[in-house]
Amino acid sequence: MPSLTPLRSALDLRKAKHLLRRATFNFSKTQLEAFVGMSAVDAVASLTTAVANALAAPYDPLPTANPDGYWTSSTALPNSFSGQNRKRAHVCAWWWHNAMQRVTLKHKLSFFLHTSFTVGKDSGVGGATYFYDHLRLLDFYAMGNLKTLAKKITLDNGMLDYLDNTQNNRTNPNENYAREYLELFTILKGEQIGQDNYTNYTEIDIQQAAKVFSGFKKRNDRSSIDADTGIPMGYINVNQHDTTDKTFSSAFGGQVITGRTTASGIFEELHEFVDMIFAQPETAKAYCRKLYRYFVKSTWDDSVETDIITPLADILIANNFEILPVVTTLLSSAHFYDTDDADPTDNRIGSIIKSPLQLFSEICSVFEFNYPNPETNLPQFYTNFFLRFVHNVYFPAAGMALYDPDSVAGYPAYYQEPNFDRNWFSSNTLIGRYKLIESLIQGRNTMSTNARIYGELDTVAFVERHIEVPTDPNALITEIATLLYPEAITTDRVNYFKSFLVDEGFPDYYWTGVWNQYRNDSDATVVRTRLNALITAMVNAAEFQLM
Repeated sequence: MPSLTPLRSALDLRKAKHLLRRATFNFSKTQLEAFVGMSAVDAVASLTTAVANALAAPYDPLPTANPDGYWTSSTALPNSFSGQNRKRAHVCAWWWHNAMQRVTLKHKLSFFLHTSFTVGKDSGVGGATYFYDHLRLLDFYAMGNLKTLAKKITLDNGMLDYLDNTQNNRTNPNENYAREYLELFTILKGEQIGQDNYTNYTEIDIQQAAKVFSGFKKRNDRSSIDADTGIPMGYINVNQHDTTDKTFSSAFGGQVITGRTTASGIFEELHEFVDMIFAQPETAKAYCRKLYRYFVKSTWDDSVETDIITPLADILIANNFEILPVVTTLLSSAHFYDTDDADPTDNRIGSIIKSPLQLFSEICSVFEFNYPNPETNLPQFYTNFFLRFVHNVYFPAAGMALYDPDSVAGYPAYYQEPNFDRNWFSSNTLIGRYKLIESLIQGRNTMSTNARIYGELDTVAFVERHIEVPTDPNALITEIATLLYPEAITTDRVNYFKSFLVDEGFPDYYWTGVWNQYRNDSDATVVRTRLNALITAMVNAAEFQLM
């Protein structure tokens, strides 16, 4: 029976790998060793410690003669700067580097919030500074309150632009934001039960919600600062707000929200509306299903719905929509570690295909890829490495426009039945995924231009630092596989990978001699060629695509 009871045993390596991959973007042998032997409750708790970002703000090294630098702190209008697409990519670079420097749930959860309150950074969010503020808002509430975020997001300048609510007026209503707010961001549709009528809301509710949201406007100069977060926000134009009473359908018990005529009163309307949405049990269940799909598995049966989703929703409601009690309960549970039943067909460890973001981050962290330090090599990090290679080449080739999904529904991997995370794989995305490790090892963009990426993955140094028995090819491969893969590999797989170290017909001690020769004369030419081929094969193997 699926159970949220905490895992009784201490984490072994297999379970530590499972937790670290699912809960962070930073996967390393050092952190795994720290987790092994800890209880699941303590290990998860260690990931919830609040830590400051390594980088306070993004930087733009261009124009070369007079860089815009830390433009997000400028008093100039955000849209007055040139190179907005470039700057939005730099904001992504800032966020990613911070995720790589911290072993915490924060960034995994802030990306989860992106999948729940989706904007497209290059398709309507406005200037790069507004996108920066949007990511800061998600980061602020990543380990905080979902209901509070659902109120704050309505005044987020980027969201106001993205879903056109800044154009929503009492005399010219725009229902775009109201529709997505109900359909995608909070309660979701439920089953359709009639024309313009779903289980959880009706078309009338969208119309009334649009009236609640009317008059909420983007503040171009970012001069309105939210007192709770310190982040710029929009404002209320009282004259453009629909001050009539808003009457909702029977889905919400026919609730009436009294229209107000002052800014403070209109805020009260917003809060009453959000409280009404979050008072519906289906809202809590919608978030818990999303969390389950994000952290555990894309599909589940009725027993999981009854014994996992519903109790998690109860926890969410009991904690007034604080997200951490739900996530820590789930990630500490016997169910998460697949020890609550003996059914071999419902494996949860190794059941999710890695997103291009997870794949890239994991390779960089586990192999200690030495990318340019943004604190000392600003142009190389922001422009040469992240913008020109990671953002413009790798992510599109791998099928993921980072922070810019095709639609407000988000990335198909998180919502589109029946394939879900299998959507990451297609004939169009394989080359990007498989050429990534090749590019990192060579230090060049092998997907297109062959330009330098100003970083290099040193396979020899990795083996020297982290592999205990590098002289024995069988032990070497087994150690690497144990680190990289969710599950142990067979002897046949070891032998297959060994062919990259030892030519067919040669004995195992051929590799032993090659390694010892390198240690004697420091000439790494041969061992590097062999290890590069081995690591490329092991990273591109099916086992590494799963987590």
